Amino acid sequence: MTDPKKKIPSLVKDQRLIQKRREQMIEAAVSLFIEKGFHKTTTREIAAKAGFSIGTLYEYIQSKEDVLYLVCDAIHQELEERLMPVLKEETSGRESLVLAIRRLFEIMDHMQDQILIIYQEAKSLPADTLKYVLNREEQITAIFEQVLKKGIEDGSIDMNPKEAKLMAHNIMVLGEMWVFRRWALAKRFTLEEYIEKQISLILSQIS
Repeated sequence: MTDPKKKIPSLVKDQRLIQKRREQMIEAAVSLFIEKGFHKTTTREIAAKAGFSIGTLYEYIQSKEDVLYLVCDAIHQELEERLMPVLKEETSGRESLVLAIRRLFEIMDHMQDQILIIYQEAKSLPADTLKYVLNREEQITAIFEQVLKKGIEDGSIDMNPKEAKLMAHNIMVLGEMWVFRRWALAKRFTLEEYIEKQISLILSQIS
């Protein structure tokens, strides 16, 4: 899977040090963005929570928007890394789909606050940077499209191949719904009940 990333300029050339410092920034920023939101968080606060000076922070990024992009990319990276192994499972496409849906919903539950950061704060990114973030969304959705096509090819999923992309997006939205509507859904369903009901609903559309 291609992984076009926005290049964030750095005054430091040591790639290992860049990775380390940016990971520290991301961890600090996620905590602050969850607590205060993007706009109320300052780069000085991010630097302090990460354990270094504001001057050091600006050796690795150019703006607070760069930090937000790095946060979004890190969240997408974790999502992708936890979903990708499903494509290597030696099972039918239908079985792989059930596994992928379950894993997605469990990840959404585990990363609720981080997922909200993307959807609440990504609009603050410059247009060109937002394109990178939305492209990552497309890449993750494409994992489900690949699983669906695997099932169509092996005969375990009965649907028009042209509908695979739409169904992949539907699955992503159902996963995100657990995040956005959890205040209502969690009153009526446990996570396991929600997963089972949505899997049943999805499978009814591809039988």
